[in-house]
Amino acid sequence: MAEELDVKGLTCPLPVLRAKKRMRDLAAGSELRVLATDPGAPRDIEAFCSAAGHAFLGAREEGGVFVIDIRRGA
Repeated sequence: MAEELDVKGLTCPLPVLRAKKRMRDLAAGSELRVLATDPGAPRDIEAFCSAAGHAFLGAREEGGVFVIDIRRGA
Protein backbone atom coordinates (compact mmCIF):
# COMPACT_ATOMS: atom_id res chain seq x y z
CA MET A 1 0.00 0.00 0.00
CA ALA A 2 1.29 3.43 -0.94
CA GLU A 3 1.97 6.13 1.61
CA GLU A 4 -0.16 9.21 1.13
CA LEU A 5 0.88 12.85 1.03
CA ASP A 6 -1.89 15.46 1.19
CA VAL A 7 -0.81 18.76 -0.35
CA LYS A 8 -4.29 19.99 -1.23
CA GLY A 9 -4.53 23.78 -1.14
CA LEU A 10 -0.81 24.29 -1.73
CA THR A 11 0.45 25.88 -4.94
CA CYS A 12 3.63 25.56 -6.96
CA PRO A 13 6.34 24.84 -5.95
CA LEU A 14 5.17 23.44 -2.60
CA PRO A 15 3.53 20.19 -3.82
CA VAL A 16 6.68 19.01 -5.59
CA LEU A 17 8.95 20.17 -2.76
CA ARG A 18 6.88 18.26 -0.18
CA ALA A 19 6.88 15.16 -2.42
CA LYS A 20 10.65 15.41 -2.82
CA LYS A 21 11.11 15.64 0.96
CA ARG A 22 8.82 12.67 1.62
CA MET A 23 10.55 10.53 -1.03
CA ARG A 24 13.85 10.90 0.88
CA ASP A 25 12.29 9.01 3.80
CA LEU A 26 11.02 6.08 1.72
CA ALA A 27 12.87 2.88 0.88
CA ALA A 28 13.68 2.11 -2.76
CA GLY A 29 10.63 0.63 -4.48
CA SER A 30 8.16 2.23 -2.07
CA GLU A 31 5.18 4.07 -3.53
CA LEU A 32 3.82 7.49 -2.66
CA ARG A 33 0.37 8.82 -3.55
CA VAL A 34 0.21 12.61 -3.69
CA LEU A 35 -3.16 14.37 -3.38
CA ALA A 36 -3.02 17.88 -4.84
CA THR A 37 -5.37 20.60 -6.04
CA ASP A 38 -2.75 22.60 -7.98
CA PRO A 39 -3.35 21.80 -11.68
CA GLY A 40 0.39 22.04 -12.35
CA ALA A 41 1.30 19.43 -9.74
CA PRO A 42 1.05 16.34 -11.99
CA ARG A 43 3.36 17.88 -14.60
CA ASP A 44 5.79 19.20 -11.98
CA ILE A 45 5.95 15.90 -10.11
CA GLU A 46 6.44 13.97 -13.36
CA ALA A 47 9.39 16.24 -14.22
CA PHE A 48 10.81 15.79 -10.70
CA CYS A 49 10.56 12.00 -11.02
CA SER A 50 12.32 12.04 -14.38
CA ALA A 51 15.17 14.15 -13.01
CA ALA A 52 15.52 12.22 -9.73
CA GLY A 53 15.26 8.67 -11.09
CA HIS A 54 11.85 7.87 -9.62
CA ALA A 55 8.99 6.23 -11.54
CA PHE A 56 5.96 8.36 -12.37
CA LEU A 57 3.11 5.82 -12.25
CA GLY A 58 0.37 8.16 -13.40
CA ALA A 59 -2.03 10.89 -12.42
CA ARG A 60 -5.78 11.27 -12.55
CA GLU A 61 -8.32 13.80 -11.37
CA GLU A 62 -11.04 12.80 -8.92
CA GLY A 63 -13.50 15.52 -7.96
CA GLY A 64 -11.05 18.38 -8.34
CA VAL A 65 -8.20 16.54 -6.62
CA PHE A 66 -5.23 15.25 -8.60
CA VAL A 67 -4.15 11.78 -7.46
CA ILE A 68 -0.50 11.26 -8.43
CA ASP A 69 1.26 7.94 -7.93
CA ILE A 70 5.04 7.65 -7.90
CA ARG A 71 7.59 4.98 -6.93
CA ARG A 72 10.95 5.70 -5.35
CA GLY A 73 13.98 4.74 -7.41
CA ALA A 74 17.21 3.25 -6.08
